[in-house]
Amino acid sequence: MARLDNLPPGTPAAPEFLLAGSRWRLRRGLNIYSSPYSNGLATQAWAGRKLRLLNEPACQGRRRVELEEDGYRGWLDPQTLLGLATSCAPYRTVLLDEDSIGQRLGAVLSFCQAAASEANTYLWGGSLGPNYDCSGLMQRAFASAGIWIPRDAYQQERFCRPLAVSPNQLQLLKPGDLVFFGSPRRCTHVGLHLGGGRYLHSSGQEHGRGGIGIDSLHPHDTHPVASHYRRDFRGAGRVQRCHDGSHLP
Repeated sequence: MARLDNLPPGTPAAPEFLLAGSRWRLRRGLNIYSSPYSNGLATQAWAGRKLRLLNEPACQGRRRVELEEDGYRGWLDPQTLLGLATSCAPYRTVLLDEDSIGQRLGAVLSFCQAAASEANTYLWGGSLGPNYDCSGLMQRAFASAGIWIPRDAYQQERFCRPLAVSPNQLQLLKPGDLVFFGSPRRCTHVGLHLGGGRYLHSSGQEHGRGGIGIDSLHPHDTHPVASHYRRDFRGAGRVQRCHDGSHLP
């Protein structure tokens, strides 16, 4: 039987190496599903990301995996790693201080603006591009600058330092802050503040723009999309730390 403790980093994925606990660096992006029974996306993992096969029983030919940079879990057929991944060492967290993160926010903003300039549609679970969901776009944009934040909008809200803002009081918001929307019980949507109350987000078709667009928190903005999200505005937060890679519920 293959042994993981003597598998050199960079070994191409092969069926005999796809064991519980094995770690793989992706050479191309792939889909990670929310369950073993459907093709609904949990997220997407882009080239360069690391994942670990968890020590859980296979189901419907799929195995549960954990993405190492953010601890995010989902399901995939391990056979999809063949030709797409090589063995790797455990992920080593790079923690940035608040000043270093602030210096990189310009790159985060540039990533989102470039993503908005491409043809795109909203994709639940999308983080590869050009099609994103709201939190997938935020995570990918921050990761492009070397800043890891959690995957889902409600996790991102908990992760940030809260800011005391409302549509009538936006003075504390800075470019690069995150703005959150949803019900009183749970955050379900996130956008990136560009400045002056304007924010960029990927929103669905029913109440949004069906892709990446820019809206405003200001009460005088009567556009239907801006009005809808302003009614669901929960608050804002500032990214001041990096995710340590631990699994978040």
